[in-house]
Amino acid sequence: MKIHEFQAKGIFSRYGVAVPKGETADSVEGAVKVAKAIGGSVWVVKAQIHAGGRGKGGGVKLARSMDEVKEHAQAILGMQLVTHQTGPEGQKVNHVLVEEGMDIKKELYLSMLVDRDTQSVMVLASTEGGMDIEEVAAKTPEKILRESIDPTVGLLPFQAMRLAKGLKIHETDPKLVRAAGTMFAQLYESFVAEDCSLLEINPLVLTGDGRVLALDAKVNFDDSALFRHKATVELRDLDEEDPLEVEASEWDLNYIKLDGSIGCMVNGAGLAMGTMDIIKAEGGEPANFLDVGGGANQERVEEAFRLITSDENVKCIMINIFGGIVRCDVVAEGVVAAFSSVGVDIPVVVRLEGTNSKEAREIINNSGMGDKLIMADGLQDAARKSVAAASG
Repeated sequence: MKIHEFQAKGIFSRYGVAVPKGETADSVEGAVKVAKAIGGSVWVVKAQIHAGGRGKGGGVKLARSMDEVKEHAQAILGMQLVTHQTGPEGQKVNHVLVEEGMDIKKELYLSMLVDRDTQSVMVLASTEGGMDIEEVAAKTPEKILRESIDPTVGLLPFQAMRLAKGLKIHETDPKLVRAAGTMFAQLYESFVAEDCSLLEINPLVLTGDGRVLALDAKVNFDDSALFRHKATVELRDLDEEDPLEVEASEWDLNYIKLDGSIGCMVNGAGLAMGTMDIIKAEGGEPANFLDVGGGANQERVEEAFRLITSDENVKCIMINIFGGIVRCDVVAEGVVAAFSSVGVDIPVVVRLEGTNSKEAREIINNSGMGDKLIMADGLQDAARKSVAAASG
């Protein structure tokens, strides 16, 4: 689950992390009102969408007068903001965050994420704040600092100081080293307490008036832990999410819409990724990522069919189920029943392997669905038949 920048900053503030003064607005008049309440002579107007790269797309503007605040808010509100994370269709901006302007002396990068290799929280930091971290990693990997935090003891003081030293904060203002170390500890506390999967600040800034501030904030949460955070769940902005993805979450289906023509229905995230890869290798394009999970019963299969066929671009559906805990014959019965009840009118290629796969094959072959329900012999055969069906 993702939240907006202003919501992430609200969470940071609860843990003592310093953030700029600011408030959101959903109208031009509201943006001007916020700027007047903040005071000063410089403000920043920032689009609030669930995507990075807003500045490059024209979604972050500096204002040096109330007229400019009004002008920028008018331009940003309602715009279809396109960034490298939104795709070509972009996302509509419904809110802006108006914040105080400041004298920035240094921009830094900081993020925290779960590192499965070391079974710890990994802190990534760099002196190259404000840049795409992927670009920094590709061109100057030596500028990325890494600090692995043992979850049994947390972020230790010497680690926080080592990060501050590596970021060369003392070269800008020696007095800010301790403040930065304190902020790192506060951020780690929020990461663990809020069950985050990602926390990113780009940039983290040192200011001329002696402050360390989270100028930007991006936070993702572990969906499996959201039952512990009812207040966080209420921050979800459904307007920012694809309606099909929202509907899928209500059925505990992991669905992400893509741009291809072959709908995918798979059990297991790894198998789903592999299925999309082999479709592309055979010259096709997947229309979605869809993991129906281990409990692929008739109801879930029906809902999966509805989701996939709601996409007008889908010309064929490829079902790839490996029966371990779930029995293939149960899935096959669900597919046949769902095929009829949903009224699927495009070809469906089925690959079922594992527990009771022989029985499943007989159910599919005896379904009476003719050339609409096609049984495949293996994964590659399923991909080839799906690509052929999708291309007509």
